[in-house]
Amino acid sequence: MTRTLGIDYGDVRIGIAVSDAMGWTAQGVETITRKSEDADLARIGELIKQYDVDTIVLGYPKNMNGTIGPRGELSEQFAEILKAKFSLPVVLWDERLSTMAAERMLISADVSRKKRKGVVDKMAAAIFLQSYLDRQQHGK
Repeated sequence: MTRTLGIDYGDVRIGIAVSDAMGWTAQGVETITRKSEDADLARIGELIKQYDVDTIVLGYPKNMNGTIGPRGELSEQFAEILKAKFSLPVVLWDERLSTMAAERMLISADVSRKKRKGVVDKMAAAIFLQSYLDRQQHGK
């Protein structure tokens, strides 16, 4: 069975989450510290192979009013790069508030600021990937 990969694409880090084989739950698996586009894509490619991914869900940061700003445009461009590189469907998924939700969860779990910095991106990816999976399970 194949899995879905969630990507929280940031300027400094890329959060990675993956679904279970049944497509029911999302788990944060890794935070990639950005080096270069080639290195970042190589690591994403390794994860796609490792988890037998058939779909990529890329976080789509919209403004609170639903419009697309510069960050959203960068995600649109990255989605095209992912499609071309891996020949997989790439779904842009609204990620508004996912990073804030991840931060709140980590703070409530009393995780130190230093440790939060290393895991918040993969947690944010897991939060919006779970939202996507829930929508797939319960109809569009």
